[in-house]
Amino acid sequence: MDAVSDAVDPVQANRRMWDERAPLHAASRFYDLEGFRAGRSSLQPFELEELGSVQGLDLVHLQCHIGLDTLSWARLGARVTGLDFSPAAIGIARGLAADTGLPARFEVAEVTRAPEVLGRAGFDIVYTGHGALIWLPDLDQWADAAVALLRPGGRLYLAEFHPLSQMLGDDAATVVASGFPDEPMVFDLPGSYAEPEAPTEENLSYEWTHNLGEVVSVLAARGMRIEFLRERDVIAWPRWHFLEKYGTTWPDGWWRTPPGRPRIPLSYTLMARLD
Repeated sequence: MDAVSDAVDPVQANRRMWDERAPLHAASRFYDLEGFRAGRSSLQPFELEELGSVQGLDLVHLQCHIGLDTLSWARLGARVTGLDFSPAAIGIARGLAADTGLPARFEVAEVTRAPEVLGRAGFDIVYTGHGALIWLPDLDQWADAAVALLRPGGRLYLAEFHPLSQMLGDDAATVVASGFPDEPMVFDLPGSYAEPEAPTEENLSYEWTHNLGEVVSVLAARGMRIEFLRERDVIAWPRWHFLEKYGTTWPDGWWRTPPGRPRIPLSYTLMARLD
């Protein structure tokens, strides 16, 4: 990790990084677009159970990347909209919607501009999937946008990686990042979690750790009622070498601590309602 440079805009650096990786992800086994076109869902069973039926509801997916989760909700009957700041990712999402014949709207914009681009109070559900919040420097602006998008009685459903996965190093025994950071973590690494050996040029990225208290507090401060916060011992990739694979939702399954080792929180889900 390197220090933040005043000459670099972190959000623009992240956008360049994601624009380069979106086509790598679309071609990867990790995302398995062919399987998705054939009917595979990218959603986890606990997401389906917790959010319940979305039939006939208006759902917006913030930071939707290449659109698999967005379109998986469309297959379940939601009227879906996906938003992401990467034009390359949105281009792939639109192509995937056309390939599958699923009705969906995809727009390019930063989360903070979502109400301006998509309209206010137009959605029953705001959904945010795994690995999204670390790319946001300001959760207050994120929460403002999410609340503005919801109709009264609407819900925000968040499925996210646990901040502990950022704080612990590759040995899972050393704390390498603060849980209360003043500055983003800065990385200059080639490849991607979906294609670790892929040659890449846009390797500079910035990540922000947001602890659970911050997430809950920014939503509660805007009048949202927290219905649940559930920590889970599963994660979408082998964050540490000792994790074992289980399940079949992704081609490589999800990962958890093996029996006989202490279980640690790897992800969490949260539901909040706008009364």
